Amino acid sequence: MKVHPVTLSILVIDENRIRASVIEAGLRDAGYDRLTVVHDVNGIARRIAELEPDVIVIDLGNPNRDMLENMFQLSRIVKRPIAMFVDQSDQASIEAAVDAGVSAYVVDGLKQERVKPILDMAISRFNAFSKMARELDEVRSELESRKVIDRAKGILMRTRGLSEADAYALLRKTAMNQNRKMSEIAESLITAAGLLAPEEE
Repeated sequence: MKVHPVTLSILVIDENRIRASVIEAGLRDAGYDRLTVVHDVNGIARRIAELEPDVIVIDLGNPNRDMLENMFQLSRIVKRPIAMFVDQSDQASIEAAVDAGVSAYVVDGLKQERVKPILDMAISRFNAFSKMARELDEVRSELESRKVIDRAKGILMRTRGLSEADAYALLRKTAMNQNRKMSEIAESLITAAGLLAPEEE
């Protein structure tokens, strides 16, 4: 998300108007002018869906457990960089913030001049985690595909008396002819084999 500050839309969630003005001043000083400040957390998920901000800054001051948990739930849903300011915290809350995907969890650090660097860190950390998550998904998907292809090869080797190399070649050729992924062809073969001979599955 390498964008010029001015093009970045930021949602500030803060029930305390004085603290919100500190965050807003810090962001405006840094050149961010697409800001929305929300003081009421009720129905906040709907507001986020309407506004579609690039980044969310949440200031909770001294939150109770329920408030923290609600904000952590929100973090899991919105899939955006989130910087969260709190006045005090404990180890459990810090761990919960990390688990929820909060990109920057700042304890007792609400100062105007710190807002921009914290926001920058939240964005770069979010991007790094997103990249890792995508790569992990790709690896998982690749492993699943391999398992499916191996099963399909096994079925072809059993039912047609093919060698492993020939079974693989047949799957590959079929996939190319049908302009589909090998894993899709393998899935179809496994399904068909299951319908024809369930006892072999």
